[in-house]
Amino acid sequence: MLISDFETYLSLRRAGGFDLRKDMFLLRNFARFAGERNETHVKTSLAIEWAAKTTSVAQRAHRLKALIRFAQYLRLEDNRHQLPPGGVFGHHRQRPVPYIFQNAEVKALVEHTAGLPSFDPLRRHTFSFLFGLLAATGLRISEALALRLDDLTENGLLIRRTKFHKSRILPLHETTAKALETYCLYHRPKLENDHLFISAVGKTLSYFVVREALRAVAKSMRLPARAARLHNFRHTFAVRALENSPESRDRIGRHMLAVSTYLGHARVSDTFWYLRSTPQLMIDITKAGERFLEGRTA
Repeated sequence: MLISDFETYLSLRRAGGFDLRKDMFLLRNFARFAGERNETHVKTSLAIEWAAKTTSVAQRAHRLKALIRFAQYLRLEDNRHQLPPGGVFGHHRQRPVPYIFQNAEVKALVEHTAGLPSFDPLRRHTFSFLFGLLAATGLRISEALALRLDDLTENGLLIRRTKFHKSRILPLHETTAKALETYCLYHRPKLENDHLFISAVGKTLSYFVVREALRAVAKSMRLPARAARLHNFRHTFAVRALENSPESRDRIGRHMLAVSTYLGHARVSDTFWYLRSTPQLMIDITKAGERFLEGRTA
């Protein structure tokens, strides 16, 4: 019974635009777990027992959270389903501390990647241009790897149905646009795969391959271990953009909205998080607050 409920639930959520690849495996696993115990309804004790069948506290919390959403849906038609309590495993997601690249480090990393003898010529240039694009645009790695040749337009990059199922045009600095033209002209092989970044055998690059390439480059450059995260390019772009914000209140608001839109954030509050990423931004915020208070009390 839970299996059929699960399939209906997935269909409805997907129709609403949700990507449920992780939940699909988890909930199917729970449905089998319940079926083995002849249970036809979600029970709190059963849910906690199932969620606890992993060693990671974070994974336990994630499993239970997915199941709670499923139970909420089931209870709309059948209140015999119990709603497990949240926070049973006491896990609170913490964002990893980002590594903010200095401008010179980004330049050195791109150049170093292009010259690594351990990579063949195509891999060197592909990863070099990919890292450069991430740094210059703040793209999510998933967005960059999904780019196709037709997405390079006169108005910028067309980013199709991204993390929040929205598309957007990403204006490019002329130097970035020229670099992409050079890459396509000289370094991208004429293969049937129309993705912008592909492997030597013509396959679309995977996240794991690119991640390992960055780790190899960072290790070769003797950068800190936490520098070898692809999302650091996005963090760095956001922080530098915020550091260049104008000072008047109205212009700050417009600047934050523009940065949020450019990055493809669902909420401006997601962009505000980057304000805490560097001491310089915190100092700027403190000084701005002091000026505001002094002006108000004068």
